[in-house]
Amino acid sequence: MFSLQCKQRPPNATSRANAIAGCASRAITGAVSGALLGLLCLSSFGCHTIGRITESKHTVAARRLSRQGLQAMRNGRWDQAEQLFGNALTVSQDDDRAHRGIAEAYWNRGDYDQAILHMEKAVELSGQEPRLVARLGEMYFITGRLDDAQQQGEIALAGDRESPQIWVLRGDCFQQRGNSREAMAAYHRALAIQPDLVAVKLKIADLYLESKQYDRLLATLDQFDPAADDSQMPTAVHMMRGIALRSLQRPELAVKHFAKAAEHDPNAAEPLLQIASIELSRGDAYAAHLAIERAAQRDQPLVQQTGWVDYMLSPQQVIALDPNRTGASSPLR
Repeated sequence: MFSLQCKQRPPNATSRANAIAGCASRAITGAVSGALLGLLCLSSFGCHTIGRITESKHTVAARRLSRQGLQAMRNGRWDQAEQLFGNALTVSQDDDRAHRGIAEAYWNRGDYDQAILHMEKAVELSGQEPRLVARLGEMYFITGRLDDAQQQGEIALAGDRESPQIWVLRGDCFQQRGNSREAMAAYHRALAIQPDLVAVKLKIADLYLESKQYDRLLATLDQFDPAADDSQMPTAVHMMRGIALRSLQRPELAVKHFAKAAEHDPNAAEPLLQIASIELSRGDAYAAHLAIERAAQRDQPLVQQTGWVDYMLSPQQVIALDPNRTGASSPLR
């Protein structure tokens, strides 16, 4: 009886054993899979972390080199600056400051195409930072790409309406297109933001000169510091003031300003020819001759090409008008 019971085990015992074994197997398999998945996750996290650390080190190194390049550029050491910015880009191509810096270095040595390429990259990496966009627009403008320059100006203005640089770019584009009204408005907006912009005042004065608004021209020129030493005044201020005064029938004052312009720029012949023109209109052929002679010493081709040589006196005429003169002939004769 006993042996029979041993041979005839309960019908569900084997099933329970198999179920237990299956559960154990699945548990072991799951544990192994989980462990492998965990290892893979840790490995992946570690790789990303290492990558970020490496990228961060490169970024820091590139920015340090860019700062050194910027300092060299400010000190006028352009070759050193270009090398430092180039080293920064070797470390990381994603440093917008390095692209901007090397663009300025290329621009300084006249490689405009490379300068523009790097400035375009700087604009892209900076997320279209308005000042960089405006600088790119200036480069386009100077190289004759007026449409591109104006487009960049509008983009920059949409991001920053308080930058005088951007308003000046807008004014330059409109002036180039012959729209003096819009150009004038842009220049005045730039001055409202930064009143000491000498170059912008000169641009406004030049627009008034072109339109023959001489009273407004003189009022604009009066904005230059009246207490300042005349020797520090831009030559263009004296030239434009002289033209305005002459047009307003004040030749004596006009001659004084043309003389100051000639004194400030020892290579300029135009102020002297303006004086010669006034002297001829007043009937003083000898004073006109002296002015033309001095102009010829500075720029003989200009005097010849513009026909002023025909108004010079012969040696005999000079002696007749000025007995103290030696009679030496003009370099144009």
